[in-house]
Amino acid sequence: MPTHTGDIHALEELVRATVEEFGGIDIVVNNAANALTEPVGAFTVDGWDKSFGVNLRGPVFLVQAALPHLVASPHAAVLNVVSVGAFMFGQGVSMYSAAKAALVSYTRSAAAELASRGVRVNALAPGAIDTDMVRKTPPAEVERMANTNHLKRLGLPDEMVGTALLLTSDAGSYITGQTIIADGGLVAR
Repeated sequence: MPTHTGDIHALEELVRATVEEFGGIDIVVNNAANALTEPVGAFTVDGWDKSFGVNLRGPVFLVQAALPHLVASPHAAVLNVVSVGAFMFGQGVSMYSAAKAALVSYTRSAAAELASRGVRVNALAPGAIDTDMVRKTPPAEVERMANTNHLKRLGLPDEMVGTALLLTSDAGSYITGQTIIADGGLVAR
């Protein structure tokens, strides 16, 4: 069920509607991103709030809203989709990268706090994936992103499915607090 992760009330409504439709919540996948960024020294409060609202606050508060239902599930899992940007540096991406790095830290801490309640929390850190967000990037930048990893191409959304399934299904029931990087070898460089 889609929603606007920057709107806390929309998140609460999402949880309510999901429970009404499906009878509970077993898995939360936080897969929202806002690529808004501003250069260091020129951050605006509005830009910062929008970036952190979607990339950090939304995922944290969605988990919080869903938590009573997650702890009731025998198969509870949270998957936070972060970014390899959380582990790298680059021009003009510090705001986005900081928010995603904070979500990685939250993932580890939440995993430690929620393990005793039967909730696993992990993260998936994709590299450049052929999505609408990447397609809105200038072509020269997309070409640069595609050529900086070992595989010399963008990833495909379907290539993230196996890792997401592992981290949210019983196949990964002994995995928590981890961030799996799926980036064509970019971070390894």
